[in-house]
Amino acid sequence: MAGKVKPRVKVPKKAEKGEIIEIKTLISHKMESGQRKDKDGNTIPRQIINHFVCKYNGEVVFESDWHGAVSANPYIAFRTVATESGELEFIWTDDDGSEYSTTAKIEVS
Repeated sequence: MAGKVKPRVKVPKKAEKGEIIEIKTLISHKMESGQRKDKDGNTIPRQIINHFVCKYNGEVVFESDWHGAVSANPYIAFRTVATESGELEFIWTDDDGSEYSTTAKIEVS
């Protein structure tokens, strides 16, 4: 597990039903590529976020797989339609199976 992993999201607090909303996410993560060596010459194992999913009231609205070229502290923005009030859940999965998650609420009128 990577140290000091911090997920952050920006979701509108309110939206009109049917409105297209933009969601922005950023996760603080070192993202070790597996190409570098430590001071003793040993290869540092790859340690990257390899999967991201966003669920809106339990339904997947955005999902992506990430590979070795992903930068440290990856940022992603996407859009979805505001259908009802509820909760968005964001889950990032690491190479070692660790999951980092956060939630945000939205009120739809």
